[in-house]
Amino acid sequence: MNAERLLQHFDRISEAPDAIPRLRQFVLELAVRGKLVTQDSKEEPVTELLKHIQAERERRIKHGKMKKQEPLSPVQPDEVWFRVPSTWQWVRLSTVAHVVMGQSPPSETYNTIGEGIPLINGPVEFTEGPFGKTVVNQYTTAPTNLCEEGDLLLSVRGSTTGRTNIAAFRACIGRGVAAIQSLFDDSYVRLFVWRLRESIIAMGRGIAFPSVSRKQIEELAIPLPPLAEQHRIVAKVDELMALCDQLEAAKTVHEQSCDRLVAASLHRLNQPADTAEGDAPDAFRQHARFIFNHFPRLTTRPEHIKQLRQTILNLAVLGKLVPQDPNDEPAAELIDRIQAEKARLVKEGIIPRQKVASNDLKGLAFEHPVKWNPVNFGDVCNLVTSGSRGWAEFYSDAGPKFIRAQNIRFGRLRLDDLACVNPPKKTEGIRTQVSEGDLLIVITGAGVTNPALLDHELGEAYVSQHVALIKPTSTSLSRWLLLCLMAPAGGRAELVERAYGAGKPGLNLDNIRSLNIPLPPLAEQHRIVAKVDHLMVLCDQLEAQLTTTEADSRRLLDSMLHEALAPALEGTS
Repeated sequence: MNAERLLQHFDRISEAPDAIPRLRQFVLELAVRGKLVTQDSKEEPVTELLKHIQAERERRIKHGKMKKQEPLSPVQPDEVWFRVPSTWQWVRLSTVAHVVMGQSPPSETYNTIGEGIPLINGPVEFTEGPFGKTVVNQYTTAPTNLCEEGDLLLSVRGSTTGRTNIAAFRACIGRGVAAIQSLFDDSYVRLFVWRLRESIIAMGRGIAFPSVSRKQIEELAIPLPPLAEQHRIVAKVDELMALCDQLEAAKTVHEQSCDRLVAASLHRLNQPADTAEGDAPDAFRQHARFIFNHFPRLTTRPEHIKQLRQTILNLAVLGKLVPQDPNDEPAAELIDRIQAEKARLVKEGIIPRQKVASNDLKGLAFEHPVKWNPVNFGDVCNLVTSGSRGWAEFYSDAGPKFIRAQNIRFGRLRLDDLACVNPPKKTEGIRTQVSEGDLLIVITGAGVTNPALLDHELGEAYVSQHVALIKPTSTSLSRWLLLCLMAPAGGRAELVERAYGAGKPGLNLDNIRSLNIPLPPLAEQHRIVAKVDHLMVLCDQLEAQLTTTEADSRRLLDSMLHEALAPALEGTS
């Protein structure tokens, strides 16, 4: 790896989400292929190392520390997945190490008071990193198979198969762990086992409970360099992994700085203006203009754009997104007309009588502009009801559309996978039928409180019982009401609190009808909605720009890694 070149381009390649992990894997790839350090023909050949290893094996067998193993078959050509330098040799793992499979002692012998010897049952005793040191959580008074201090431990069962750690002490190992006991200084072998993690995981697949056998571990093919070269490889890997640590730390510091700056800037925008200062509105507008103009430079992650979207929604319902117009008709007059029209419709039996009275209004948690008024959500809606019950058995390949909770995302209605129904003869009729301008809210299930607007005509369509159907008194109110359901300050925070207040998440219809929301003059509503649409398009552009930047960074990283790795791949099988 060319460290100077890497540092030169790091600001760009670090935008790739997986940059550091890929660099680490790249270092390992070069190491095990013999391309990280140069070979030295004057060094003791690997054949001499193998003689020393065999002598050590025989010594341990003689002293009863190991059992004599069955002869190993040579590594076959189809097992060699890349060529190694002429001074190297492919061998089986059990040629250079002894594998001890764990065996769990009786559970009644477990204790946490220090009786017996430590027990390593699996990754619960592992620490972070492939070569972290194990910790003690429990002991056993009836030890079975043992590992020695310094052994490489490998998880061989379940979802953690392939994880490794170093034994920090002599211990009993349970059946979820194998100990790889080296017959020489095995630092290089550990690197290769780390490199093989995905292959080891693949060994355990295909059965109900993944596991890796002793034979599979013992027969792993290892490219073995001369011992002196192994030491140089390990030293170089340590050096480059330290460089990766530095790059990762630098990236983390940069991201944390951006996170703090974004959070502080948007927090200030979300605070009520200081009305004690005569120029507070102008100061706020200048600050907001500065943030929106410079936000593209601050944005480094999708979370930042998500925060910006929420801030835009909050500014909209707080009355800070567009200036008020003294010539606008006050919201109170709009409310009077709405109530008069609703009274007429109730008298004529067209809509049901309102279930939550206006005198239940609790007011808003913020000071609203002069011509605005707080209202209950139900005050500006002709109908708040739930969808059709028990219609699952009436699904069909064609017919009227049926909107379910899964079709409703936050602020968006997915129309690409709508179900169709053949409504029963004794249908609930027009009560659950939707039309353009209706609002929908998920009232049960994983997406509870998610709102959406039906912003075009679907034809004959109905909603399911897990969705609340809301018909505003006028479609001209629909977009504003949707903003209130999406913005924390507009009513969403209260709605979420009601849904998750106790027990299983869910909303009843009165939770929606009695929701406190702000209502601006109708003309200002239209200006706010237009401004929100404009700013959300800018957010879309920022997201696209971020995606493009990440893609460019990934391509640059790919190019750099290919440039460095290509020579290592020459002549591979």
